[in-house]
Amino acid sequence: MVTPAPNHGERQVLRVGVMGCAEIARRRMLPAMRAHPLIEVAAVASRDAAKAAETAGLFGCRPVVGYDTLLADDTVQAVYVPLPAALHARWVEAALAAGKHVLAEKPLTTDPACTRELLDQARARGLVLMENVMFVHHGRHEVVRRLVADGAIGELRALHVTFTIPRLPDDDIRHQPELGGGSLFDVGVYPVRAAVHLLPGPLEVRGAVLERGPGRRVDTAGAALLRSPDGVVAHLTFGMEDAYRSRYELSGSTGRILVDRAFTPPADHAPQIVVETRDGIRTHTLPPDDQVANTLDAFVAAVRTGHLSPADSLAQADLLATIRQTAVPSR
Repeated sequence: MVTPAPNHGERQVLRVGVMGCAEIARRRMLPAMRAHPLIEVAAVASRDAAKAAETAGLFGCRPVVGYDTLLADDTVQAVYVPLPAALHARWVEAALAAGKHVLAEKPLTTDPACTRELLDQARARGLVLMENVMFVHHGRHEVVRRLVADGAIGELRALHVTFTIPRLPDDDIRHQPELGGGSLFDVGVYPVRAAVHLLPGPLEVRGAVLERGPGRRVDTAGAALLRSPDGVVAHLTFGMEDAYRSRYELSGSTGRILVDRAFTPPADHAPQIVVETRDGIRTHTLPPDDQVANTLDAFVAAVRTGHLSPADSLAQADLLATIRQTAVPSR
């Protein structure tokens, strides 16, 4: 339990500072924050003054040079951390020490013990520390969970999840191991979190493979086999030098559920859920849902109410670490 922020009115806004000018911040999070009625983008910080000024100018906020300077600003109540994964632990800890609520990109850290320590620090200080896994806030996946619970495909047997993206530029930071790069932490986190979100836990790793492409210093593809306590098996595949695929399939004793464009749908996309059984194929078309705005809603609500469960983030952190530790390396 965290201490809720003081609420002096329904329209009180949360003043957020952005730590860095990463692509995801500029392309998705900053536009969504600027449009959110309960968030004010107070500042954007960068070590590069020109980059800070350019990004701040695009989103109508104040440029700040240096992350420490941003954290020293008492008018900033929360920070968003879109830095490379290996830098999260240092700057999330510094933000918590400065009394800021934190929304940090996934994975929260690259080490489960560190993730636990930071979550403990946030709880002890009465602050919110939330991992920015956006797809779990899309309404489609709750519909899927209800269909499974209602027996739409009989007894659940297996989950197959795939998330792959096209080849990245050679100088992309996700090719740098010292910054926490690699396919497992960049794209593998999505299938892992999908398994945590859709299956009963605790999940255990039964096998894993990480592949390293020619000339690469990080894993560029991988797969993992997980098992739930009641025997449901999850097959996860991921990669960052492949054709784009973003989907999962739940197989049961009497049918299956298919979900495409599962992890990064645009806000105007009308998602579909396909249910195949012996009686035929039914397609459920749902209204568009904005998972980015929903994520910000969840963050603001957590700050206001003091309620936030870290259980899924901890389960995800443990599974990522176990996959890396047990993976058969490429030759």
